[in-house]
Amino acid sequence: MSLSRMISFGAALALVTLLFGVRAVEAQRADPVVAAASDLQFALVDVAEAFKTATGKSVKLTFGSSGNFARQIRQAAPFEVFFSADEDFVKDLAKDGFMRGAGELYGIGRIVLMVPKGSTLKPDGRLLDLKAALTDGRLKKFAIANPEHAPYGARAEEALKHAGIWDGIKDKLVLGENVSQAAQFATSGNTQGGIIAYSLALSPLVSALGTYELIPAEMHQPLRQAMGLTKRAGATAEAFYDFARSPEARAIFRKYGFVLPGEAS
Repeated sequence: MSLSRMISFGAALALVTLLFGVRAVEAQRADPVVAAASDLQFALVDVAEAFKTATGKSVKLTFGSSGNFARQIRQAAPFEVFFSADEDFVKDLAKDGFMRGAGELYGIGRIVLMVPKGSTLKPDGRLLDLKAALTDGRLKKFAIANPEHAPYGARAEEALKHAGIWDGIKDKLVLGENVSQAAQFATSGNTQGGIIAYSLALSPLVSALGTYELIPAEMHQPLRQAMGLTKRAGATAEAFYDFARSPEARAIFRKYGFVLPGEAS
Protein backbone atom coordinates (compact mmCIF):
# COMPACT_ATOMS: atom_id res chain seq x y z
CA MET A 1 0.00 0.00 0.00
CA SER A 2 1.35 3.42 -0.94
CA LEU A 3 2.01 6.06 1.66
CA SER A 4 -0.82 8.24 0.33
CA ARG A 5 -3.26 5.31 0.51
CA MET A 6 -2.09 4.48 4.01
CA ILE A 7 -2.72 8.10 5.05
CA SER A 8 -6.18 8.05 3.43
CA PHE A 9 -7.00 4.72 5.08
CA GLY A 10 -5.81 6.03 8.44
CA ALA A 11 -7.88 9.19 8.08
CA ALA A 12 -10.95 7.15 7.15
CA LEU A 13 -10.40 4.82 10.12
CA ALA A 14 -10.03 7.81 12.41
CA LEU A 15 -13.27 9.26 11.03
CA VAL A 16 -15.15 5.99 11.58
CA THR A 17 -13.77 5.76 15.11
CA LEU A 18 -14.84 9.34 15.76
CA LEU A 19 -18.34 8.69 14.41
CA PHE A 20 -18.75 5.56 16.52
CA GLY A 21 -17.52 7.52 19.52
CA VAL A 22 -20.07 10.27 18.89
CA ARG A 23 -22.82 7.67 18.48
CA ALA A 24 -21.73 5.98 21.69
CA VAL A 25 -21.95 9.30 23.51
CA GLU A 26 -25.36 9.94 21.95
CA ALA A 27 -26.49 6.49 23.06
CA GLN A 28 -25.37 7.26 26.57
CA ARG A 29 -27.16 10.60 26.37
CA ALA A 30 -30.37 8.99 25.06
CA ASP A 31 -31.57 8.05 28.53
CA PRO A 32 -30.23 10.65 30.95
CA VAL A 33 -30.33 9.74 34.62
CA VAL A 34 -32.65 11.90 36.70
CA ALA A 35 -32.03 11.98 40.47
CA ALA A 36 -35.31 12.66 42.23
CA ALA A 37 -36.51 12.99 45.80
CA SER A 38 -38.51 9.98 46.95
CA ASP A 39 -41.74 11.95 47.37
CA LEU A 40 -41.81 12.06 43.55
CA GLN A 41 -41.95 8.25 43.29
CA PHE A 42 -45.34 8.38 41.55
CA ALA A 43 -45.62 11.96 40.27
CA LEU A 44 -42.39 11.99 38.29
CA VAL A 45 -43.09 8.57 36.78
CA ASP A 46 -46.27 10.07 35.33
CA VAL A 47 -44.33 13.12 34.11
CA ALA A 48 -41.72 10.89 32.44
CA GLU A 49 -44.44 8.84 30.72
CA ALA A 50 -46.10 12.01 29.45
CA PHE A 51 -42.72 13.27 28.24
CA LYS A 52 -42.14 10.05 26.32
CA THR A 53 -45.59 10.26 24.74
CA ALA A 54 -44.99 13.86 23.71
CA THR A 55 -41.40 13.55 22.46
CA GLY A 56 -40.57 9.87 21.98
CA LYS A 57 -37.64 10.33 24.36
CA SER A 58 -36.99 8.54 27.65
CA VAL A 59 -35.25 9.31 30.91
CA LYS A 60 -34.04 6.99 33.64
CA LEU A 61 -35.45 7.88 37.04
CA THR A 62 -33.70 7.07 40.30
CA PHE A 63 -35.28 7.96 43.64
CA GLY A 64 -33.69 8.60 47.03
CA SER A 65 -33.05 11.25 49.66
CA SER A 66 -32.20 14.73 48.42
CA GLY A 67 -29.26 15.11 50.76
CA ASN A 68 -27.64 11.91 49.55
CA PHE A 69 -28.13 12.90 45.92
CA ALA A 70 -26.60 16.33 46.53
CA ARG A 71 -23.54 14.70 48.03
CA GLN A 72 -23.28 12.25 45.13
CA ILE A 73 -23.49 15.06 42.55
CA ARG A 74 -20.52 16.68 44.28
CA GLN A 75 -18.72 13.35 43.91
CA ALA A 76 -19.30 13.26 40.12
CA ALA A 77 -22.34 10.95 40.04
CA PRO A 78 -23.70 10.72 36.46
CA PHE A 79 -26.97 12.59 37.11
CA GLU A 80 -28.11 15.12 34.52
CA VAL A 81 -31.22 16.46 36.25
CA PHE A 82 -31.84 16.84 39.98
CA PHE A 83 -35.30 17.15 41.54
CA SER A 84 -34.74 18.00 45.18
CA ALA A 85 -37.27 18.06 48.03
CA ASP A 86 -35.38 21.07 49.42
CA GLU A 87 -34.44 24.00 47.22
CA ASP A 88 -31.36 24.71 49.33
CA PHE A 89 -29.60 21.61 48.00
CA VAL A 90 -30.00 22.92 44.43
CA LYS A 91 -28.99 26.44 45.42
CA ASP A 92 -25.86 25.23 47.20
CA LEU A 93 -24.84 23.03 44.27
CA ALA A 94 -25.38 25.94 41.88
CA LYS A 95 -23.34 28.28 44.06
CA ASP A 96 -20.47 25.80 44.09
CA GLY A 97 -20.50 25.32 40.31
CA PHE A 98 -22.12 21.89 39.98
CA MET A 99 -25.30 23.05 38.24
CA ARG A 100 -26.12 24.75 34.98
CA GLY A 101 -27.96 27.84 36.15
CA ALA A 102 -29.64 28.42 39.48
CA GLY A 103 -32.49 25.93 39.09
CA GLU A 104 -36.09 26.75 39.95
CA LEU A 105 -39.00 25.85 42.18
CA TYR A 106 -41.35 23.16 40.86
CA GLY A 107 -43.66 22.81 43.85
CA ILE A 108 -44.25 23.02 47.58
CA GLY A 109 -44.82 19.69 49.29
CA ARG A 110 -46.99 18.76 52.26
CA ILE A 111 -46.75 16.10 54.96
CA VAL A 112 -49.44 13.85 56.40
CA LEU A 113 -49.93 11.58 59.38
CA MET A 114 -50.48 8.12 57.87
CA VAL A 115 -51.80 5.18 59.88
CA PRO A 116 -52.09 1.61 58.55
CA LYS A 117 -55.28 -0.42 58.65
CA GLY A 118 -55.89 -1.79 62.13
CA SER A 119 -53.73 0.83 63.84
CA THR A 120 -54.70 2.06 67.31
CA LEU A 121 -53.82 5.60 66.20
CA LYS A 122 -56.28 8.04 64.67
CA PRO A 123 -55.28 9.89 61.47
CA ASP A 124 -55.18 13.19 63.34
CA GLY A 125 -53.14 15.79 61.46
CA ARG A 126 -52.65 17.96 64.54
CA LEU A 127 -50.97 14.99 66.26
CA LEU A 128 -53.15 15.26 69.37
CA ASP A 129 -54.02 11.56 69.35
CA LEU A 130 -50.36 10.73 68.73
CA LYS A 131 -49.51 12.71 71.85
CA ALA A 132 -52.18 10.83 73.81
CA ALA A 133 -50.89 7.50 72.49
CA LEU A 134 -47.48 8.25 73.97
CA THR A 135 -49.08 8.59 77.38
CA ASP A 136 -51.51 5.69 77.28
CA GLY A 137 -49.06 3.19 75.81
CA ARG A 138 -50.69 2.67 72.42
CA LEU A 139 -47.64 3.91 70.54
CA LYS A 140 -44.78 1.43 70.17
CA LYS A 141 -43.14 2.43 66.88
CA PHE A 142 -43.52 5.42 64.58
CA ALA A 143 -41.92 6.03 61.16
CA ILE A 144 -40.39 9.14 59.64
CA ALA A 145 -37.62 9.73 57.10
CA ASN A 146 -34.15 10.36 58.50
CA PRO A 147 -34.06 14.10 59.32
CA GLU A 148 -30.30 14.26 58.78
CA HIS A 149 -30.53 14.03 54.99
CA ALA A 150 -34.22 13.74 54.02
CA PRO A 151 -36.15 17.04 53.89
CA TYR A 152 -39.43 15.28 54.64
CA GLY A 153 -37.84 13.82 57.76
CA ALA A 154 -36.68 17.26 58.84
CA ARG A 155 -40.21 18.64 58.42
CA ALA A 156 -41.62 15.67 60.33
CA GLU A 157 -39.26 16.47 63.19
CA GLU A 158 -40.41 20.09 63.14
CA ALA A 159 -44.07 19.04 63.29
CA LEU A 160 -43.40 16.67 66.19
CA LYS A 161 -41.56 19.42 68.05
CA HIS A 162 -44.40 21.84 67.33
CA ALA A 163 -46.79 19.31 68.89
CA GLY A 164 -44.51 19.04 71.94
CA ILE A 165 -43.82 15.33 71.56
CA TRP A 166 -40.37 15.11 69.96
CA ASP A 167 -38.53 14.24 73.15
CA GLY A 168 -41.09 11.60 74.09
CA ILE A 169 -41.22 9.95 70.68
CA LYS A 170 -37.52 9.91 69.71
CA ASP A 171 -36.88 6.46 71.17
CA LYS A 172 -39.85 4.99 69.29
CA LEU A 173 -38.87 6.27 65.85
CA VAL A 174 -38.13 3.98 62.93
CA LEU A 175 -36.11 6.02 60.43
CA GLY A 176 -36.45 5.48 56.71
CA GLU A 177 -33.47 6.22 54.48
CA ASN A 178 -35.89 8.43 52.53
CA VAL A 179 -39.58 9.32 52.71
CA SER A 180 -40.58 6.47 50.41
CA GLN A 181 -39.04 3.95 52.81
CA ALA A 182 -40.70 5.78 55.71
CA ALA A 183 -44.02 5.30 53.91
CA GLN A 184 -43.31 1.56 53.65
CA PHE A 185 -42.63 1.43 57.39
CA ALA A 186 -45.70 3.53 58.21
CA THR A 187 -48.07 1.27 56.26
CA SER A 188 -46.50 -2.11 56.99
CA GLY A 189 -48.40 -2.79 60.20
CA ASN A 190 -45.12 -3.12 62.09
CA THR A 191 -45.51 0.49 63.25
CA GLN A 192 -48.59 2.34 64.42
CA GLY A 193 -48.09 4.93 61.70
CA GLY A 194 -45.77 7.64 60.47
CA ILE A 195 -45.34 11.03 58.86
CA ILE A 196 -44.94 10.78 55.11
CA ALA A 197 -45.27 12.87 51.94
CA TYR A 198 -48.77 13.89 50.85
CA SER A 199 -47.74 13.05 47.27
CA LEU A 200 -47.15 9.42 48.29
CA ALA A 201 -50.33 9.17 50.37
CA LEU A 202 -52.35 10.33 47.36
CA SER A 203 -51.15 7.44 45.20
CA PRO A 204 -53.63 4.53 44.98
CA LEU A 205 -50.91 2.06 45.98
CA VAL A 206 -50.24 3.78 49.31
CA SER A 207 -53.70 5.11 50.10
CA ALA A 208 -55.11 1.58 49.91
CA LEU A 209 -52.94 0.58 52.88
CA GLY A 210 -54.39 2.98 55.45
CA THR A 211 -55.78 6.42 56.17
CA TYR A 212 -54.15 9.82 56.50
CA GLU A 213 -54.71 13.47 57.31
CA LEU A 214 -52.77 16.56 56.29
CA ILE A 215 -50.58 18.12 58.95
CA PRO A 216 -51.25 21.88 59.06
CA ALA A 217 -48.64 23.84 57.13
CA GLU A 218 -47.99 26.14 60.10
CA MET A 219 -46.55 23.21 62.07
CA HIS A 220 -43.38 23.08 59.96
CA GLN A 221 -41.24 25.05 57.53
CA PRO A 222 -42.38 24.98 53.89
CA LEU A 223 -41.12 22.12 51.73
CA ARG A 224 -39.93 24.29 48.85
CA GLN A 225 -38.83 21.82 46.19
CA ALA A 226 -36.54 22.77 43.33
CA MET A 227 -35.11 21.21 40.19
CA GLY A 228 -31.98 21.94 38.24
CA LEU A 229 -29.73 20.76 35.42
CA THR A 230 -26.28 19.51 36.34
CA LYS A 231 -23.19 20.39 34.33
CA ARG A 232 -23.48 16.94 32.68
CA ALA A 233 -26.89 17.65 31.15
CA GLY A 234 -27.36 16.83 27.48
CA ALA A 235 -30.13 17.65 25.00
CA THR A 236 -32.62 15.04 26.25
CA ALA A 237 -32.10 16.12 29.86
CA GLU A 238 -32.70 19.73 28.83
CA ALA A 239 -35.88 18.73 27.01
CA PHE A 240 -37.14 16.83 30.06
CA TYR A 241 -36.35 19.79 32.31
CA ASP A 242 -38.32 22.09 30.00
CA PHE A 243 -41.20 19.60 29.89
CA ALA A 244 -41.33 19.53 33.71
CA ARG A 245 -42.27 23.23 33.51
CA SER A 246 -45.06 22.66 30.98
CA PRO A 247 -48.80 22.92 31.78
CA GLU A 248 -49.11 19.14 31.34
CA ALA A 249 -46.40 18.41 33.91
CA ARG A 250 -47.71 21.08 36.29
CA ALA A 251 -51.13 19.40 36.19
CA ILE A 252 -49.49 16.13 37.23
CA PHE A 253 -47.66 17.77 40.14
CA ARG A 254 -50.92 19.41 41.20
CA LYS A 255 -52.69 16.03 41.05
CA TYR A 256 -50.19 14.68 43.58
CA GLY A 257 -50.82 17.48 46.06
CA PHE A 258 -48.04 19.95 45.28
CA VAL A 259 -48.70 23.65 45.56
CA LEU A 260 -47.33 25.04 42.31
CA PRO A 261 -45.23 28.18 41.82
CA GLY A 262 -47.53 31.12 41.25
CA GLU A 263 -50.55 29.39 42.81
CA ALA A 264 -51.99 29.99 46.27
CA SER A 265 -51.70 27.25 48.87
